[in-house]
Amino acid sequence: MKRTALFVLLLLFISILGGASANVKGEEQTRKVTDMLGREVEVPKDVDEVIGIEAGALRLLVYMHATDKIVGVEDFEKRDGNRPYIMAHPDLQEKPSIGPIHGGDSELIAEQQPDVIFWTYTTAGDADDLQEKTGIPVIGLNYGDLDDHRDTFFSAFDLIGEVLQKESRAFELKDFFTDTIDDLNQRTQDIPNEEKPSCYIGGIGHRGAHGIKSTEPDYSPFEFVNADNVAGELNQDHAMVDPEKIIEWNPDILFIDKGGYELVKEDLSNNSKYSSIDAIQEDRVYGVLPYNYYTTNYGTVLANSYYIGKILYEARFDDIGIEEKVDEIYKKLLGEGVYQEMNETFGGYENLGDDINTNSNGNPLGYSHGLTVGLPVAIFIVSTIYFWKRKKR
Repeated sequence: MKRTALFVLLLLFISILGGASANVKGEEQTRKVTDMLGREVEVPKDVDEVIGIEAGALRLLVYMHATDKIVGVEDFEKRDGNRPYIMAHPDLQEKPSIGPIHGGDSELIAEQQPDVIFWTYTTAGDADDLQEKTGIPVIGLNYGDLDDHRDTFFSAFDLIGEVLQKESRAFELKDFFTDTIDDLNQRTQDIPNEEKPSCYIGGIGHRGAHGIKSTEPDYSPFEFVNADNVAGELNQDHAMVDPEKIIEWNPDILFIDKGGYELVKEDLSNNSKYSSIDAIQEDRVYGVLPYNYYTTNYGTVLANSYYIGKILYEARFDDIGIEEKVDEIYKKLLGEGVYQEMNETFGGYENLGDDINTNSNGNPLGYSHGLTVGLPVAIFIVSTIYFWKRKKR
C-alpha cells in the first residue's frame, strides 16, 4: 500500500514538473516589446516572415537587411519601381499583393500569415484594430527625419532590430548616418558666409509633384553642407513661394528636384520674369535626384548632399567622385548601388542650363510665341504699304 501511494506521489510530482516545464517553454516562444506608439506587443521569439505597410515601412526593412523576410507588398510597390530600394531588389515586386497603397487590406495581409506587421504613420488605435482583425502582432513605427527628429529615425532601427534580432545592423546604420552627416559638416562648417553662393531648391515633391514654387526652407542637403538657402527665412517645413519672391531673392545657384522638373520647365516657360534670375541667365541650374517618394528616401538625401556640396564648394569636395560616392551610399543602405538606374529613370545629376533656358517649343526662355507670328506679319504689312506708295508715285 505504501509502495502504491509512493508511486502515485511520484507520478504527481513528475506531472507537476512537466507542466511547469511546458509553461516555461511556452513563455520562451514569445516576448514582449514596446512599439513607438507606446503599445506593449507580444511577438514570436523568432520572427521569420514580415510585412511592412504605409510609406517608408518597406524602405526601413530593406535598410535593416530584412528583404528575405518580406512576404507581401502593397500594390503601389508592385506597379511602381522608381524608388531605390525597389531598384536594388526588383524581386520585391514579385511578392504577393497585400492591398492598396497606404496600409494594404487586412484580409490580404492575413492571407500571407506574417509573424509581424510593421506599420508607419499610424495610431495606436488603428494598430490595435489591425492586430485584432488579423490576429498578427502589429508594431507601430515613427519615421522621423535626419534633422530635428533623427533620434526618432534611429529609434525605428532599434525597434526593428529588437524584433528581428538584428541589433548589430541597427547600430551599423546609426553610425553610418551619423558619420556621413558629420563628414559633410566638417567639410563646410568653416566657410565664411560672405564666400557662400546663395541657392534655392525648387520642384520639391510634397503629396505629389510640384514646380519651381515648391521648396523646403530646411532642405536637409543644404543644412548638412551649411549652404546659404535663400528660402531659409521662411518658418515652415514646406513652402509654396510666390514667383516674385524667388525673383527678388535672385539666387546665385538654382537646384531643381528632378521629380518636378517638367513642371518647373512649364513654370519658367509661362513666366518670362524668371529669366532675370542670375542662376538662369548664367547657366547655374543643376538637377538633383528626387528624394521624397512614398516619404523620405534617406539614401538620396545623403547623395544629394554630396552633389550639392561639390557644386557650391568644389575645392572642399575635390576628393569625391559623385557617381562612386552615390553608389557607395546606396550599397551601404540597400546592398546594391543603383545610381545608374536612378540616372536612367530621372536623368541623374547634371547642369540643366541649356535645357532649362528653352521653352517647350524649343525657343529661348521668355521668348514670346506671339513674336514669332506677329513680327513676320508686321514686316509684311510695312512692306506692302511701302511698295504701294512707291507704285502711286
